[in-house]
Amino acid sequence: MERLDKILANTGRWSRKEARELVRAGRVAVDGVTAQAADGKYDPAARFEVDGETVSGERLVYLMLHKPAGLVSATEDPRQPTVLELLPQHLRRVGLFPAGRLDKDTEGLLLLTNDGPLAHRLLAPRNHVDKTYFVRVDGELDGADAAAFAAGMMLEDGLACLPAGLEVLEQPDTALVTLHEGKYHQIKRMLAARGKPVVYLKRLTMGPLMLDPALERGEWRPLSAEEVAALRQA
Repeated sequence: MERLDKILANTGRWSRKEARELVRAGRVAVDGVTAQAADGKYDPAARFEVDGETVSGERLVYLMLHKPAGLVSATEDPRQPTVLELLPQHLRRVGLFPAGRLDKDTEGLLLLTNDGPLAHRLLAPRNHVDKTYFVRVDGELDGADAAAFAAGMMLEDGLACLPAGLEVLEQPDTALVTLHEGKYHQIKRMLAARGKPVVYLKRLTMGPLMLDPALERGEWRPLSAEEVAALRQA
């Protein structure tokens, strides 16, 4: 149980002082009942409304972002725009960060959260959370490329890659690649070693989480309770 003004402030949309003013003005309801005191204590999982708009009292936030090319996967960067700049101000104040990175020119699924322990578990190499990508190359992919990926690759620069999946699609310059790890520029480096450099890369899945086809580039949405539960079990 937490104070109402603290719960509202934790959303990042109001300060504690502003939250108290909202309550005094009768603009806050909890489970359908107008709140009377800012120091009243409530379960953060209750239903909170401000001016009739539902707001989440939960501290942990989970967002699915369809990352466009041209943005870096970081919370801040002095020289380049970041993925957090796609979010409204109140969500940029609750400590969100990308759970894993996509290259600046890579598109697709990116999880933004302030749940550090969950992000750590998803990214820990020992957990081997699969990630699937759509890739287009300069050249034509074939069974030999799929076999090389399946066997694991030792690159000339010394990078040892675990076995990975490569499924050539109907157009031979495209494929689905499934990684069980996430090393720096891994897909690009593996395919460059095969003489077929990547010209387009898009992440489609991260463990059980799939990119919502309804999200356009640059759009985002909160994860459903079912999606969050699936990630916690991954």
